[in-house]
Amino acid sequence: MITSPTQLHDYGPWGFVTGATEGIGRAIAVELGRAGFNLVLVARRPAELDTVAKSLSNQFEVETLCLAEDLAEPAAVERIVKRTAHLDIGLAVMAAGFGSVGEFVQSDLNTELDMIAVNVSAVMALAHLFARRLVARGRGGLVLFSSIVGWQGTPLQANYAATKAYVQVFAEGLHAELSDDGVHVLAVAPGPVRSGFAVRAGMTMRAAAEPEGVARQALAALGRRATLIPGVGTKTRTYALWSLPRSARSRIMRSVINGMRNEPEPTR
Repeated sequence: MITSPTQLHDYGPWGFVTGATEGIGRAIAVELGRAGFNLVLVARRPAELDTVAKSLSNQFEVETLCLAEDLAEPAAVERIVKRTAHLDIGLAVMAAGFGSVGEFVQSDLNTELDMIAVNVSAVMALAHLFARRLVARGRGGLVLFSSIVGWQGTPLQANYAATKAYVQVFAEGLHAELSDDGVHVLAVAPGPVRSGFAVRAGMTMRAAAEPEGVARQALAALGRRATLIPGVGTKTRTYALWSLPRSARSRIMRSVINGMRNEPEPTR
């Protein structure tokens, strides 16, 4: 069993990372490149993807394959399946995802449906693809990203929190199911992280972790546990809430999320 971060290369030779052009996804791609992994990089914007790939190739002398895909499109996963069929991918990291903030009744339905497509449907479909491949090869790793907002219903981020609750429970189940097949599954549940996520969601994250630290902790935890809550502050906030009833946690989270909004919550 792989139990040490010094053995990360044993998952190789290829790694797969979604959301690879910014935030945690990019930080993980850098760490894997540093460890000698060749990399399949997935993101929406071709130009940014190419820039990241060239940087990794030049810095670490690794091979890269860029897949410019919007994971909200159902056909995206099918194309990824075909374009990676010839590669020996031993570690798949599903870091792509997005959120929104605001009252659910005021939200755009298509945006909320795309959120489910990216955060849930694509994660499940890619996990299904790579779990089959990893079981067949007898070893490997899957890293999925939940969030501390998924520990309870979270007002003003109701749909986003629900998608992350799915990922958490899904990863926990896979962790127990695939361990005997040599496949290690990790759920990473971060709090606020300094990345493009906040801009897209319309939030200001004042006490945010650096994505590089989250990436390093995630890769070090793979093969050691089922869930990682990265950072002392995130752990403290999580454990402080866990002793409370879920209804109380939801009320507290409403105040927390409202304090991060770029637009104040309307008064009633």
